[in-house]
Amino acid sequence: MKIEGTYTLHLPRETVYKELLNPEVLAAAMPGCEKLTPNPDGSFSTEMKIGLAFAKGRYRGRIQVLDAIPPEHYRLSVEARGTGGFVKGDGTLALSEDSGSTVIRYSGDVEVGGPVASVAQRLMGGAARQMAQQFFEAFATKIQPPPPTAVTSL
Repeated sequence: MKIEGTYTLHLPRETVYKELLNPEVLAAAMPGCEKLTPNPDGSFSTEMKIGLAFAKGRYRGRIQVLDAIPPEHYRLSVEARGTGGFVKGDGTLALSEDSGSTVIRYSGDVEVGGPVASVAQRLMGGAARQMAQQFFEAFATKIQPPPPTAVTSL
């Protein structure tokens, strides 16, 4: 299954790139992420709980950051196994600047196997796109400063 899209943040590219590798920010933004731990080799160990219709499961896996060119690009490799089967994925994030904002272009391939794949295959494309949107919205909320509040005098 392929997934791709763009997301724009009104922050400098260097800030966005740095935060896309911050385990605390990522754990807070990833739907279903219960734990994201940096490993000495630069990869991350993860524990996630994912529910898709009636095919739900807990997954443990590893996320590797590869081919990094700060602050422009990196590739992710994801492998996880759990109660519902397995997930393998490979994707890229490319960051470009546009008038002081950062445009993130993402694309990837995801392979799902086991009972979860046989039960929920038809739903996975839409669910993957929805999870990507949820991730970027939560990520933006986590790293962008809140809008200024208006001060009124009485």
